[in-house]
Amino acid sequence: MTAEAFADDLITDLARELDRAEQTRERTRPFSARFPGMRIEDAYRINQAWVDLKLARGRTVFGHKIGLTSRAMQQAAGITEPDYGTLLDDMVFEQGGDVPCTRFITPKVEVELAFILGRRLEGPQTTIFDVLGATDYVVPAIEIIDSRVHPKDPETGAARKVQDTISDNAANAGIIIGGLPVRPDGLDMRRTGAMLSRNGVIEETGLAAGVLNHPANGVAWLARRLAPWGQALEAGEVVLGGSFTRPVEGAPGDVFNADFGALGSIGFRFV
Repeated sequence: MTAEAFADDLITDLARELDRAEQTRERTRPFSARFPGMRIEDAYRINQAWVDLKLARGRTVFGHKIGLTSRAMQQAAGITEPDYGTLLDDMVFEQGGDVPCTRFITPKVEVELAFILGRRLEGPQTTIFDVLGATDYVVPAIEIIDSRVHPKDPETGAARKVQDTISDNAANAGIIIGGLPVRPDGLDMRRTGAMLSRNGVIEETGLAAGVLNHPANGVAWLARRLAPWGQALEAGEVVLGGSFTRPVEGAPGDVFNADFGALGSIGFRFV
């Protein structure tokens, strides 16, 4: 099937398929294996249609996430830019609390910095300086990622592609914010680091410079990427700048802690 076959009704059907997969916790086949002509833009249309389904049920936008920000992840995915998804209110979990694994299929944990926006960011010319000026606070964050799409197509064995991940809301599933909020000019963001431990064992460490050389670059990229859709990053929204650690798998009973040094820490338990 060619790219031209992605009519509005097909976009809606595939969005509903992802919605069912999330609710039933049963993964769906990769779209890219079934529709070889699938484009990146088709994937973002599916992503938006799925978000729209949730908004129609009463969910609200909490913010946005940026993924595939490291050079290694982009090379593995065969792309040259990040991807993005939408954070909704029911994805937000409390620092220090219990997170039910029944919400996910195969949850994984990543360490990030979150930008709390004080004013609107929009336009194709958005720069890192616009982002820093529009940000009220930067705060430690954990993202819980999940996949509603099989890693490999059960029928053909074909591996899922970046189009599948984008359709799947960039694999977003949850967010936890904690630690110490800091003004963006109050820290050397590139050198901000974290240690991620699971059950008392340090699994990952990283520096925020691993995110496009500076996490604010990702936020600027997102504002530029949204501009052709007539969308913007709104005041009050939270934007996850991208992970600077490898994803670490979680299971019921696992206790996670992300230590950001002077910025404090975030802890939670999967149940």
